[in-house]
Amino acid sequence: MERDDITPSRENCVYTSCYCEENVWKLCEFVRTERTALLEELYVVFISNENRMVPLWKQKSGRGDRPVIWDYHVVLLQVRLHSSSLVYDLDTELSFPCSLKLYSDQALRSDHNIKPAYHRKLRVVPADSFLLNFASDRSHMKDSEGSWRMPPPPYPPIRTTECQMNLDVFISMSPAVGWGRVFSLDDFLLRHSSSSSSAAASSSSS
Repeated sequence: MERDDITPSRENCVYTSCYCEENVWKLCEFVRTERTALLEELYVVFISNENRMVPLWKQKSGRGDRPVIWDYHVVLLQVRLHSSSLVYDLDTELSFPCSLKLYSDQALRSDHNIKPAYHRKLRVVPADSFLLNFASDRSHMKDSEGSWRMPPPPYPPIRTTECQMNLDVFISMSPAVGWGRVFSLDDFLLRHSSSSSSAAASSSSS
């Protein structure tokens, strides 16, 4: 039987505003440590584009039905064999987690009626690859004088033995660089909303 409570409740998750990539890293770390789900079911999804202007609806920092325009956003996707896929987004007003269908209908919506400069792309990275390779020294959150734009998380920066900062590689929507696979919004929803088992197979390359 598949567990639904693979992460702590929203209020008990490790969370720092404006550090969505680290919040998701901590979710992946929790699953790996506590073994609440198969890590192979989990994918880290970076949402951005070449202009780093992507609209998302139902965000806690939004107002009414207006979208928030992020330079990038990161969520956790769980692709389950015998159930619908789930999205874990600590910044959404929607439930935590919520179904991919609900998230796509209300938070992602469609690119068809928005200007091409705002069209979303998604880099889908297996969680184990993200845990192994992601690194951030948080320098992107400092201004030209070295002051924090937003307070950093209380724990040390996430690093690997080889790298201290590669966030831009994950945000990049160039298929030629980085880990995982890059999709248009339509292709992402087509692959991950149809058959969970085939979606898992098609996204497993790292």
